[in-house]
Order: sequence, then structure tokens, then C-alpha cells
Amino acid sequence: MKKIGMVVAVEIGAVLERYGEAQECICGGFPLRIYEGEGYLLHVIQCGVGELAAAAATQELIGRYGVQLIVNFGVVGGLTGEMASTRSCIVEKIVHYDMDLSECDPVPVGQYPGYDSIYLPATAELVEKAVAIEPSLKRVICASADKFVGAPEKKRQLHEKYGAEICEMESAGIVLTCLRNQVPCLFIKTVADSIDGGAEEFYEAVKATSAICLEITEKIIKEL
Repeated sequence: MKKIGMVVAVEIGAVLERYGEAQECICGGFPLRIYEGEGYLLHVIQCGVGELAAAAATQELIGRYGVQLIVNFGVVGGLTGEMASTRSCIVEKIVHYDMDLSECDPVPVGQYPGYDSIYLPATAELVEKAVAIEPSLKRVICASADKFVGAPEKKRQLHEKYGAEICEMESAGIVLTCLRNQVPCLFIKTVADSIDGGAEEFYEAVKATSAICLEITEKIIKEL
């Protein structure tokens, strides 16, 4: 059976509601549940918030369980008027805007050594397949860093500087780990807080948007 890894930050409630309880084990310090689908085993690891935890959890799935694909679904902040609450999207590329070597190397903020761009790509073939399965998904750039962005002016700045339409706190760690392990990765996101929203809107919408996002993600996984 194909082994699929799912990295979950704060949306584990949607997983349990959709798939039910499963025997939980601890994998590298992270809770892990395994569900059997039609022709695949879904390894769901709960990494919690932040890039470092997301990267470590992703490596556990790849190194210890040999997953052949990493999927990250979750809720995000919208950076444009179009990316309103409950709008779902698929990430084409990610910029880790906390990464900054510009004071010692002549590279722009966000660029890692060994890469020729600030943008880290999700697996293009999977993006195309996912959009074919779910045409309503908008292709986006994701701005990722270890900070919650709620203020509208800061959201607009991220869009203007990087062309990003959404922001969150785990994708950069996941995509870097997948690229270094040469494991395909797919990112499906749903907006919880819009450009003029913030923490209050996020907490009000997180449950409903998590469920929407997981439903779309499951549809795609079944047809890949």
C-alpha cells in the first residue's frame, strides 16, 4: 500500500472528527495516528505550531515510516481581498521570509544557500493533478515564518513584497525537508482570517475552515 504522510499543526480536531479515533503512538515526540484508506495508509502526525516542529515531524514521517508523499492541509491568513475566509487554495511555491543572509551574503531575504530563488516549490506534478481534481482551488504563493500575522498593514506588506496571497507558520519547514529528501509534497490551505481579520476571526473560523480544507484534501488524496 502507498504510504502518505499528513503533517497537521492545529487542525487535528478536523482529522479526528472525519476519521475517528485511532491508536496513538509517539513518533519523535509527536503524536501519530495511522488510518487505512483505499489503497493507502495515511500517517497523520501532529506537529504543533512553527517551522522547526513541522520540519522535524516531516523528517520523522520520511525517515522512520518511509512515506512516499507528504501532504500538509491547514488554515491560513489571507493577504489579499480575494482571499476571504473559507476560500481554499493550493500552494505552488513558498517564501520563508524569516530567512535572511543579506548582511553577510549578496542574496535577497528569503533565499537559502543552494537555491537560485527565494521561492521554494511544491511538487508541480501534484499541483497540476490536484487542480484537475478540484478546479476551484486557487494557485497561490505562501509566505511562511514563525509568526502569526494579524494586522492588515502587515498582511498587505507581505503581499506587496513577495506576491504572496496567504501566510502561515509551517510550510517552509515542510517543503525544505521534502526537497532535501526528494519526497513529493502537496499543500492544501483554507483561509481562516481574511486581510482585515486577525486572531479573533481566526479562532472563530478555525474549526469550520479546517473541516472544509480536510474534505478537499481527502478528495485529492483518494484520486492521486
